[in-house]
Amino acid sequence: MRIRRPAALLAVLALALTGCGAHVAPGSENAADRPSAHYPVTIGNCGVRTTYDRAPRRVVTNDVGIADIMFALGLEDHMAGYVMPAYRGDLDAVPWKAAYDRVPWLSKKAITKEMALDARADLVFAGWHYGFGEESGVTPASLKKLGIGSYVLTESCRNGTDGGSRGVMPPLEALYTDLETLGKIFDVEDRAAALIKKYRKQVADAQAKAPKETERPSVFLYDGGEDKPLTSGRYAGPHDIITKAGGRHIMKDLKDSWTTVGWETVVERNPDVIVINDYGTPSAARKKAFLRSYPPLRNVSAVKHNRIYVMDYADLVESPRNPAAVTALAEYLRDVHTG
Repeated sequence: MRIRRPAALLAVLALALTGCGAHVAPGSENAADRPSAHYPVTIGNCGVRTTYDRAPRRVVTNDVGIADIMFALGLEDHMAGYVMPAYRGDLDAVPWKAAYDRVPWLSKKAITKEMALDARADLVFAGWHYGFGEESGVTPASLKKLGIGSYVLTESCRNGTDGGSRGVMPPLEALYTDLETLGKIFDVEDRAAALIKKYRKQVADAQAKAPKETERPSVFLYDGGEDKPLTSGRYAGPHDIITKAGGRHIMKDLKDSWTTVGWETVVERNPDVIVINDYGTPSAARKKAFLRSYPPLRNVSAVKHNRIYVMDYADLVESPRNPAAVTALAEYLRDVHTG
């Protein structure tokens, strides 16, 4: 994306004027700018309380699952654009495909403060390691200095255990929490409640068909990495997806979301099934070939019996696609159990 720096500078000046007490002449604002009876509304997000006097109008999101949440709530008219890599999963399978076509795709690279300024964003919806990070300089604190608000993906909330670990609640509860909270921020609480009810039922229906606890296959989530595998702990989406689908997540003791482990741990825990997180490069086929050829995994049950299942990244990060992912994995795990 080419950054139009003059526009960014004008945005900074406008924000500075606002902060200095600049006023809009009576009657000059649009009807959409006037607060409704719903506001002000105060919400909590990753331990931070924020009061909104009106719904944000120019939201910029980072990554596919986060854009999905906005689109599932029907909030595309409140968005200035989204940032995400070329990989977006199967858009034909989601009901909000048209929203992706309508809202500007700002960049396929990492979000920057310049992008947010250029888009005249009033809110950036991202997460720690999903766009926010001290390394990039894009944080809620740095955006606040520019007059831009932030909403942090609940799956990515830092839990304070070691400064960098993420996750404060079960992954699906994080999804429901974000839907409910954003429903309050944007005054679409009925819409959010309907989605949560639908998703809870979808997950419950899949759970009802799961084998009893003692007969459940053990599952390892493989994101990537050859020296050390990147996997899911108890606070990332795959934990709930695996568990609700009828599997036993072998890394549930890791109090983090996405993190690395040693191959010796995988070998020791000997999963019956390996789920591959498919996105970008290397391809799922390349990941599968590595797992099959890596000598230490030769006698691991999943590799030995060729029980390697591929799922989209967009299904595994916090997203409205999670409940359907539970249903799909549940069907596969039932076949493993009965087979």
